[in-house]
Amino acid sequence: MNATPINDAVGVLPSQAISRLIAANAITATQPIPMEQIQPASLDLRLGTVAHRVRASFLPGTATVTERLADFAMHDIALENGAVLEKGCVYLVPLMESLALPPEIDAVANAKSSTGRLDLFTRLITDQGEEFDRIDAGYTGPLWAEISPRSFSVLVRPGLRLNQIRFRQGQAMLDDDALRVLHASTRLVDGPAHIDGGLGFSVDLSLEGPVGYRAKPHTALIDLDRLNHYPVDAFWEEVHATDGHIILDPGAFYILVSREAVHVPPEYAAEMAPYLAMVGEFRVHYAGFFDPGFGNTDAGGAGSRGVLEVRCHEAPFALEHGQIVGRLVYEKMQQRPEKLYGADMNSNYQGQGLKLAKHFKL
Repeated sequence: MNATPINDAVGVLPSQAISRLIAANAITATQPIPMEQIQPASLDLRLGTVAHRVRASFLPGTATVTERLADFAMHDIALENGAVLEKGCVYLVPLMESLALPPEIDAVANAKSSTGRLDLFTRLITDQGEEFDRIDAGYTGPLWAEISPRSFSVLVRPGLRLNQIRFRQGQAMLDDDALRVLHASTRLVDGPAHIDGGLGFSVDLSLEGPVGYRAKPHTALIDLDRLNHYPVDAFWEEVHATDGHIILDPGAFYILVSREAVHVPPEYAAEMAPYLAMVGEFRVHYAGFFDPGFGNTDAGGAGSRGVLEVRCHEAPFALEHGQIVGRLVYEKMQQRPEKLYGADMNSNYQGQGLKLAKHFKL
């Protein structure tokens, strides 16, 4: 049964509203949902007990995921005792959580930060879905994760949290005029604000020492339950700039960092959006949402850099220090969350600079 409305306000639902959706059975799961799964403006999603190896990615369209799976499935892998998802393969995993959303609530999903920093391509799929990571208002049904490891093979188990979902009511995104007003009252970056279709950010290639990391092509697998465990040099090569630029190699995966320190006020949430393809032969994306309080002084952040996941496409590309490579889209929260990123949580990336995923030794 669908839940009653949270309230009449437009905005992204905060942690306390997500808790109410769970209590109203608008969000259900095969296992109880612990409090730590609820983030300031999103809900972590957990892998179920089986992974279906598929021969191609797909969207179900007018069918259910289960119906379409019969056309693409190759074999099933039980996850209970841990299983390896191999680099270059595509898997479909039913999640523990299901939805029965009210008609006024829609949702969007994204990979968690550590998932993206491992180049672990993850997207959410729903029954009758025509887009990845988008859930229509009023959706009732199961949730599935499409997982495709790109740089490293990984060991996974049930309950692992690779992606997350953000709920909202109405159109909450700030246009450029509203973004300029917000930046004037609460600085969103520590330098000049480039506002055009969102808040632009640039790459920092002026760091002393390495300016980034490049994934090695042939490595051991990564057990995703092991944190602060793996030596960096077994999986990554340091990237050093020459005269303020680096050359991106086609097909290679890089971890870089933004020049700007980012601030997300507690009454707002943000998301990194891919920049226009015309800026070059590469794609930049920050997997994961920027929660309320990210980098915010009131939440103990004092500015946090955006870690950039960069993949070059068809041709080598010279990336210059200070080049604008992406943009942040801000949304209004329906209410201030009862807990904020960093201040009220064991947040891995508050106050961060250039930083790999939490699985690697500091």
